Amino acid sequence: MVSGMTLSATLTYTLISEAFSELLTCRTGLDGAFWDGSITMRFLRPMGLFSQFAAEMFGPVVVGLLLFSLPLLLLAPLMGVNPLPVSPLAGILFVLSLIMAVTVGLALEYLLSGIAIALEMHPYTFNTVRSAVGAVLSGAFLPLALLPWGLGNVFVWLPFASQASAPLRIYTGTGPALSLLVGQGIWSLLLWPAAGWLWRRNREKMVTYGG
Repeated sequence: MVSGMTLSATLTYTLISEAFSELLTCRTGLDGAFWDGSITMRFLRPMGLFSQFAAEMFGPVVVGLLLFSLPLLLLAPLMGVNPLPVSPLAGILFVLSLIMAVTVGLALEYLLSGIAIALEMHPYTFNTVRSAVGAVLSGAFLPLALLPWGLGNVFVWLPFASQASAPLRIYTGTGPALSLLVGQGIWSLLLWPAAGWLWRRNREKMVTYGG
């Protein structure tokens, strides 16, 4: 056991992280749509901008869950990995936490994309940096408890941890479920208003972004 993580829990953590990776990362392609100008037609649709991108994100996610995640979970026992949650209650709370994780993830997506657009960053640069940093800070790549120098104890307080680490810790029973759910709720309440404010604040710059 290392930092409270047994080998079995670590393997299950990694398995579930991969199986639900698309939901735990929440990438919509919003910044790219602004860069190539295709965003203009979306403003003409009778549906909120964020709602459009969120709906389009879930389509491929469902396909991935059925064609990739389900077979992976079914084959996991053959590779010596337990795909089941630590308890039935943990499984139920994981579903709730996963929903909260998507809420936090989408809020971060719109907030960070808004910052990139306001700074007129190229999508390739933005996505490269965000993917690398986000994977570490969220705990999707490696459990935060296994990070050296006690960095995990710091990163656990960031909103990125609510996006991936929280539901995965609940699933494996390596974290306090109630505290993790409350933390996700708090970050969701803080991030959505911030994202909305940023988009309103930089509306003119966003309209001209990408030429």
